[in-house]
Amino acid sequence: MSNQVIPSNHNRPHRDQFHPLIYRVAGGLAVWFALSAWILFDHQGYIELPLTFITILLLMALGIPWILWRQWHKYGRSGQDDGQKAVSLRDWGNGDMDVWGARLHSSDAAINMLLPLAAVSFGLTAIGIVLLFIEPAVA
Repeated sequence: MSNQVIPSNHNRPHRDQFHPLIYRVAGGLAVWFALSAWILFDHQGYIELPLTFITILLLMALGIPWILWRQWHKYGRSGQDDGQKAVSLRDWGNGDMDVWGARLHSSDAAINMLLPLAAVSFGLTAIGIVLLFIEPAVA
């Protein structure tokens, strides 16, 4: 137990948005998922239609927030936002982030967001590679 009255992390900056690079990595993982599905699983019959629907859903999940962000960036920014300079990923990661009424370390929040996307993307790739090696032996 510490004798400090105020915790040592009381003056860390806190934010309510992810760093733009985190959003780009999430989009890249979604694109990785779609590409690995098309490349590794398209050689079977009747799979084009489900893959098309998955790709359209991923495009909508990425495209709609991107379009909304672009509109906010172009029209919805207040005069106070123009003077802010960009924060580096290292500085953003050393701060805190407000998430659903709680405050998490920013790097923990980024890991919590990116880990499921990475697991699904890399897991599908691994399953597809194993299937490519196993399929000739089964057929």
